[in-house]
Amino acid sequence: MDPTTDNAGQTGDPGTARDALEALRAEIAKAVVGQDPAVTGLVVALLCRGHVLLEGVPGVAKTLLVRALASALELDTKRVQFTPDLMPSDVTGSLVYDTRSSEFSFQPGPVFTNLLLADEINRTPPKTQSSLLEAMEERQVTVDGTPRPLPDPFLVAATQNPVEYEGTYPLPEAQLDRFLLKLTIPLPSRQDEIDVLTRHAEGFDPRDLHAAGVRPVAGPADLEAARAAVAKTTLSPEITAYVVDICRATRESPSLTLGVSPRGATALLSTARAWAWLTGRDYVIPDDVKALALPTLRHRVQLRPEAEMEGVTADSVINAILAHVPVPR
Repeated sequence: MDPTTDNAGQTGDPGTARDALEALRAEIAKAVVGQDPAVTGLVVALLCRGHVLLEGVPGVAKTLLVRALASALELDTKRVQFTPDLMPSDVTGSLVYDTRSSEFSFQPGPVFTNLLLADEINRTPPKTQSSLLEAMEERQVTVDGTPRPLPDPFLVAATQNPVEYEGTYPLPEAQLDRFLLKLTIPLPSRQDEIDVLTRHAEGFDPRDLHAAGVRPVAGPADLEAARAAVAKTTLSPEITAYVVDICRATRESPSLTLGVSPRGATALLSTARAWAWLTGRDYVIPDDVKALALPTLRHRVQLRPEAEMEGVTADSVINAILAHVPVPR
């Protein structure tokens, strides 16, 4: 069955849902060149009901990537530019006094959407950063003592610049741990950059995705069916122990002051299951764990200053641990 002609794949069938989600890559590639790993990471996050931290220098299509994903999934999306003067109510919403009725009514903020792009999240003070915590963890917003549920699906895609730290407020470890994945958006290869410039020379407008040919190929029903199938993906005791051994090894690494918490271990188990299902299996193998270890764990560890001065990175430490921890047979 062709998911592009089946009402955006609204069937609820797991097999069709996988085909529809696989079609996302080709659809998003109409607008974004050469970012397949980031697309896959965002889909994994949606399947696991998690959130994503996107890190990359300005101009590598982070915003365009999220907008293209929302268009291809037929989901609502909103963007918030985080600035030093942004208030929590600018994100969550607030009570507004209606002079006609002489009553206060709730005006929803941009967080009431399916895909929230929190642009340059580290440019806003901790008070505003923390306004997202309840939304990310509880999937609701409480204003004046009244909890208000957020739409489903709901994903926060927060971006930050890895090279410019002046005037920024680094996310605390507790908030970093709330992000399921940290995806690094690299600069394009030479050929990819040529393709980008060629598209722009031919009239491509990143503000008009419809003109670029991006169409819905999947939808909420596909996500729901996919999530149900992922939850049935088999986990052997050996795989569970393998995940635990990897995470415990980070706590014992001499290069780290902070290792992966049990929440991080649970996250790695979840992302490995989603990846196994996306690749066509109903069981998890060690390669699934290895494939998702870096994006799931890199933001949950903290380097020692002396290790950082020697050029050690979180990725290099995790790769060394993956090479050292025995793989189950």
